[in-house]
Amino acid sequence: MKSWWRKAPAAANDDRLAIEAGGAERALRRLEWTVIRRLDGLLQGDYRTLMRGTGLDLADLREYQHHDDVRHIDWNVTARLQTPHVRVFTEDREMAAWFVLDLSRSVDFGSGLKAKREISAGFVGVLARLLTRHGNRVGALVYGSDLEAVIPPRTGRRHVLHLLHAMEKRAGKAEPLQKGMTRLDDLLKSAATLMPRRSTVFVVSDFLSEPGWERPLGQLVQRHEVVAVRLFDPLELELPDLGLVPLRDAETGEQLWVDTHDAGFRKRFARLAAERESALREALARAGVDALELSTNDDLVEAIVRFAGLRKRRARIGQAGMKAVAA
Repeated sequence: MKSWWRKAPAAANDDRLAIEAGGAERALRRLEWTVIRRLDGLLQGDYRTLMRGTGLDLADLREYQHHDDVRHIDWNVTARLQTPHVRVFTEDREMAAWFVLDLSRSVDFGSGLKAKREISAGFVGVLARLLTRHGNRVGALVYGSDLEAVIPPRTGRRHVLHLLHAMEKRAGKAEPLQKGMTRLDDLLKSAATLMPRRSTVFVVSDFLSEPGWERPLGQLVQRHEVVAVRLFDPLELELPDLGLVPLRDAETGEQLWVDTHDAGFRKRFARLAAERESALREALARAGVDALELSTNDDLVEAIVRFAGLRKRRARIGQAGMKAVAA
């Protein structure tokens, strides 16, 4: 299914103006006041729900999955339950987090006030600031038509500004249209090579890519704690009745006219979109990654709190299972 989208309308919100004007400092300050202050109260400082790494203290036991390290199998519990189980350890106090950023042309799309690129920048700014405030280091891989920048993990507010500026610079870069769709597999293979130590990895992408990224993602999960942050716009799932409109492939520039007044066409579009959604979710589940879905219509605070709550509930379930085994 191709990525056919109309060019995103000009945004009226302050975040977009700040980013496009080169205002990484203003954008981050606004995020600190409008998002991070709210998250401080809602998350109650529990940033561990967003980032878990390795350590020496046993935190959880869960069933073995195909991507797990066999060295973490608990053989006593496995023999007792007749099902392979692995140990999960309490995270180190200082962990490195990496943002693997897909900033290809398709993330420029947005049917409302915000484009997917702005949602990506907001998420990265908020998470990077939350993590660095607790002493964690953050780095990034920036991908456009290929891997364009590698920002080594560091801490501090100035480093977060540097990361946002790199995203801003990529957004303003003029380049010829691509010959094909994004190759997310190249980005994930580069990530596996450039991250020698176990880290928390946030893959931020709309996953509109050439096939073949599932295997590199699964290989990345074998070493790292991986979270897939999937960006999307509601118009990518269902077309409204707009009459005859021109659509353009965001990455190749190929154009065509479609009659959205045709109910049959809208149904076929929705069916193909639903099939792609199902296939994407299944691929992420097979890879064993947690997934956070961010719509261009979402409230960023609510999305992050919802995601933190999901990870916290999973941790409680795991702890309950560990106590039951011990009993």
